[in-house]
Formats: sequence, structure tokens, C-alpha cells
Amino acid sequence: MELWIPITIAAAFLQNLRSALQRHIKGRLSTLGAAYSRFVYAWPLALAYALGLNGIGGLSFPEPNGLYLIYCLLGAVTQILFTVVLLWMFSFRSFAVGTTFSKLEVVIIAVLGALILGDGVGAVAALAILLSAVGVVCLSMDQVSLTLRGLASGLADKPTLIGLLCAGLLGASVVFFRCAALALGHDNFVMAAGYTLALALVLQTVIMGLFLVWREPGQIGAVLRHWRWAAPAGIAGALCSVC
Repeated sequence: MELWIPITIAAAFLQNLRSALQRHIKGRLSTLGAAYSRFVYAWPLALAYALGLNGIGGLSFPEPNGLYLIYCLLGAVTQILFTVVLLWMFSFRSFAVGTTFSKLEVVIIAVLGALILGDGVGAVAALAILLSAVGVVCLSMDQVSLTLRGLASGLADKPTLIGLLCAGLLGASVVFFRCAALALGHDNFVMAAGYTLALALVLQTVIMGLFLVWREPGQIGAVLRHWRWAAPAGIAGALCSVC
């Protein structure tokens, strides 16, 4: 078995664990507060990971440039928006429908990757993307007792549109982060990705922190008080991103 397969499975598990933990703490925090926990508790782990790649792995740090910083900032902002919108979607009683459509992110990534980076998708890869998207939708349909007709008629419903927005934002963030890592021109992709992850999480913590001070100043203290649930969400998110 190639190494990328268990890494991908671990990333999928950690992504679901992160979302479940954030949905749980949303009962204790606001939507923005629950989203902030994803970043404020993740950046120390991401920074330690990048420093470990350098100190233990012997990999040199990249030299950032203007294009890299632009892509990294775009990725950071779109991921913040995705996280906030995802948690907002959990407020709806029919959030499962929106979650179904949010799983179409892989299609968005393939399309944006082709448009922005010129990534080629062969016939086998395209078939795999199609099958995975259809499979996820079918599984979700089974869980919420949907029919194809009901799914089609619900395209204009708010949870569906929010789910599609989630897919678009997440897909955009993934492609922007990939653009940033490639813009570094580093000879080791692991360090390029780890460095980008650490910088992005620091940016996200600062950006969301300043916004919360302005809009919901009490939420930062609440995120720190509820660290028993908020910290695992951030750690799971950081490990997911590392994978």
C-alpha cells in the first residue's frame, strides 16, 4: 500500500472529528467562537511541526515571496469563511442536506486546480472523482431518507445553497494553499506545505482574533475557558491539515 493512502484516510477521519468537536462546542460558543477554536489551538502544533522539519528533519526553511504571501492570505481567508459557514449550517434543522452538498469539494478542487494551476485530470482520475462525489451523495441520501427527486427539488433551499458555498470555499482554500506552496519553489514539498500551514494558521488566528475583539469581544475568553473541548478541535484540525 502506498503511503498516501493511509495518510488520506487519517486526514478524512481527523476532518470529521474536527467538525464533530466544533459542532459540539457550538452549544457553548457562538459560531465565530467555535470557528476561532479551530485556529487558535492549532497554530502552536503547526509551528512545532515546521520547526521539527527544520531542526530534526534537517530541511531548510523556504524564502517567502510576494506571490506566495498573496496566495497564503487568500487561502487563510477562504478557509476562515468555510469554517464559519460550515458551523452556521449546523444551526439549521436540515443541516444534513447542506452537509451532503458540501462534500462536493473534490469536484471544486479538480476544476479550480485545472483553471488556476493547469493540473491535468486523466480519465481514470476524473472517473474516481465522479464516483466519490456520487457515493457521498448516495450515502447521505440514505442517512436522511432523501430521494433523487427531493434532492433535485431542494437545490434552491438555504441549507443546500450553504452546503454548495461550503464546498466552493473549501475547494478554493485548498487550491490557494497549493498555489502558495508551489510559489515557494522549495525543493522539498513536505517543508513547503508545513511552512505554509504554520504561516496560514498564524494569519488566521490574528485575523479572526482582531475580528472577534471588534464584533464579539467576550468570545475569546469563552474559547479559552472551554479549552477542554475547543483545544481538541484545534488539534484535530492541525493534524488533519498536516496529513
